[in-house]
Amino acid sequence: MLYDTLIRNALVIDGSNRPGYTADVAILDGRIARIGDLQDVSASEEIDAAGRVLAPGFIDVHTHDDTVVIRQPQMLPKLSQGVTTVIVGNCGISAAPVSLRGDPPDPMNLLGSAAAFVYPRFRDYRAAVEAANTTLNVAALVGHTALRSNHLDDLFRTATDAEISAMREQLRESLEAGALGLSTGLAYASAFSASTDEVMQLTEELKAFGAVYTTHLRSEFEPVLEAMDEAFRIGRHAQSPVIISHLKCAGAGNWGRSPQLLASLEVAAKTHPVGCDCYPYAASSSTLDLKQVTDAHRITITWSTPHPEMGGRDLMDIATEWNLSLLDAAKRLQPAGAVYYGMDENDVRRILAHPLSMVGSDGLPEDPFPHPRLWGAFPRVLGHFSRDVGLFPLHTAVHKMTGLSAARFGLKERGEIREGHWADLVLFDPATVRDVADFNDPQRAAQGIDGVWINGVLSYRDGQANGQTAGRFLARQGDLRDGFR
Repeated sequence: MLYDTLIRNALVIDGSNRPGYTADVAILDGRIARIGDLQDVSASEEIDAAGRVLAPGFIDVHTHDDTVVIRQPQMLPKLSQGVTTVIVGNCGISAAPVSLRGDPPDPMNLLGSAAAFVYPRFRDYRAAVEAANTTLNVAALVGHTALRSNHLDDLFRTATDAEISAMREQLRESLEAGALGLSTGLAYASAFSASTDEVMQLTEELKAFGAVYTTHLRSEFEPVLEAMDEAFRIGRHAQSPVIISHLKCAGAGNWGRSPQLLASLEVAAKTHPVGCDCYPYAASSSTLDLKQVTDAHRITITWSTPHPEMGGRDLMDIATEWNLSLLDAAKRLQPAGAVYYGMDENDVRRILAHPLSMVGSDGLPEDPFPHPRLWGAFPRVLGHFSRDVGLFPLHTAVHKMTGLSAARFGLKERGEIREGHWADLVLFDPATVRDVADFNDPQRAAQGIDGVWINGVLSYRDGQANGQTAGRFLARQGDLRDGFR
């Protein structure tokens, strides 16, 4: 038999959290056909991978790539770091189902202008992804704030029974069309007024589908433990798995509390399926939130609608130049985006190393001057945190970005290198892989990524995308509770 691709002599780190082994891997018709000593086998293309690691393609569980996967389907920031699947619709904001009455409310504007929101039903979004011939695989959550914007005339109150009923109907239709579950962004002003009961009633739709509840907590600052308790209450009520988005100790007054947060996560996990994702940086990025304006740490402006020339500059410098207070300068810049240097490195490391945490970039592709996580999150885990710092072995780093993520989100036959699985693969040099993007020059491709295959198609090689578009829309499969057992 002639295989499509044969990758020889690779150190296979298979995504299962077991140490690697040397083997050849044969690909046929988009799937991993054989693994082992394949000296007597031939293929249309053969690659000698001696000295390289072959891993499952990385799964970015926390993205805001909802509309970019359609408008810019080459997805170079993700492809270049070995990402083969993105999960969109996080933090309560999704491209669908959405019917805007004007400009998208904050923070839905992170996904683009009103022109980007043209999917009134989830199935419309799914069809658009399938028609876009995207490079990457795409799976999607439904955003709570998106549902609120469809049905509430005022986002600064909790929903009425009639509005909750209408939101539930849209959520149910979306789950029937393959959505993974519901996400919330309760910290944002457009969802903060939603009562716990409003969210609980919505999540009642998840149980019948075995769907997941993910949440950007109501607070990541001092009340973070109370916010975690709320998330677990909602999950238990829904009998649905809970994933806490970008778990962190935000704000200087919160530094050093990661052991408390992780203990809370562990206690909840004893009786209910829970987990978290995190990104490997001690700075966050979102829209410019007046409640987060402080002189306790640095804040960099990533974009500003009235003052685009201020992108990439520190808020402190802008305020000094304008002879204004930090708060007044922030008000003048709005609407805007910002990077907040508001975390402690030791907290980041503890959360990243925890067995319940997955890796997600939380990158913002619409930012003209983005946080470097958009281009660098996954190689940073491999190079900086695993190889250089020694936070965990390489096979654990890979597991946090592949097998664990696929299990949590029910991405069947992905996330591990096994015969019969889809051939989403990344080949990298363990000695040189590293993130090059930084806060001064954030749009730079990683080093050490030699090849990326998506559904068996080589789509990135030696630092160059080749225009192949083998990505697919990944509808929810099975009961996502199973992946937490």
